Amino acid sequence: MRAIWKGSISFGLVNIPIALYPATRKEELKFRLLREKDLSPVNYKRVAEADGREVPWDQIVKGYEYEKGKFIVLKEEDFQRVDLEATQTVDIQDFVKLDEINPIFFYKPYYLEPQKGGDKAYVLLREALAESGKVGIAKVVIKTRQYLAGVKAQGHALVLELMHFAEELIDAEKLNVPKKLKPGKREMDMARALVNSMSGKWDPEKYHDDYREALMEVIEEKVESGGKEIEEKPKEKKTSTKVIDLVAVLQESLAKSKGARKKKSGPKRATRHHVKKAA
Repeated sequence: MRAIWKGSISFGLVNIPIALYPATRKEELKFRLLREKDLSPVNYKRVAEADGREVPWDQIVKGYEYEKGKFIVLKEEDFQRVDLEATQTVDIQDFVKLDEINPIFFYKPYYLEPQKGGDKAYVLLREALAESGKVGIAKVVIKTRQYLAGVKAQGHALVLELMHFAEELIDAEKLNVPKKLKPGKREMDMARALVNSMSGKWDPEKYHDDYREALMEVIEEKVESGGKEIEEKPKEKKTSTKVIDLVAVLQESLAKSKGARKKKSGPKRATRHHVKKAA
């Protein structure tokens, strides 16, 4: 795995050389646009809105629309004039309790790996964060953008998780959500019982992308059939009911949940990750 960024973590007078690695991967299926009659791939072209003509890369510049339909061109030297300090440094500015931060602020994790000479300081920071339950709030420049980020202890590793700036989050107060409505005691008791009956230990391996797996099965069937149309399987119809008696609905949900818990789970379905070749 190749590092996407190399620099250092800085807090106080401590400097730790590190490399940044992705901590997640996308499992999305990739599709190509094709011409229907001969399945020829369709390519995208860079076309100017003014006359519909294709524009070569060497004639394309970056512009900012400061008013509707009005642009100012920014050249490479303009970006270089923005003198951001510590462009290769994860500059920790504060340490705060992790449980004080709304999880909505975090959105993309990366692993931090110590580079030569940084092991001892890396371990020191990791253990200090784990022991205190705190996260380092830092600013870091990756490519051409500055990010807010949290440095967390995660097992034996340090994780840098990109964060939203406060101005990037939409205020939930603007939503039309019930604020003064309070549930009745009986309804609340049933809701608690339902939550308790469905509670368990966190097991990330338990959850799968059902849509992706089902779509892969459709793709494999079509490959094996030589691209022929596949007969659609009948779907189980879900009965839609108006929620009139909330307690009755909660009671029914609770009964189903208890019944499902009693049943022993069958063998896990094997997932296929590769499309089989057509015979």
